Amino acid sequence: MDTKSWKDIKDEVYGRKGTKRRDELEREFQSFKIGLLLREARQKKELTQEQLAQIVDKKRTYISRIENNGSNLTLRTLFEIVEKGLGGKVNISIDI
Repeated sequence: MDTKSWKDIKDEVYGRKGTKRRDELEREFQSFKIGLLLREARQKKELTQEQLAQIVDKKRTYISRIENNGSNLTLRTLFEIVEKGLGGKVNISIDI
């Protein structure tokens, strides 16, 4: 039985790192991950989406969209949610 690693499968289906399709997959994954991290932080603070939305002056549906996808989130809004809404700090890194 020939087993393949997750990396091998991604290479076959989406192309190798550096290809347009693979880079899009990686960006989508990072957006999704941001949403999950925000949801986890909100839940640790024992806040509902509605409560967080009120603190940062957004709609609950917007908070839900961010938590479920993370895309179309500006840095300004990310900082506002994390710092003002959750009392945390954003750390960003760039890999080259």
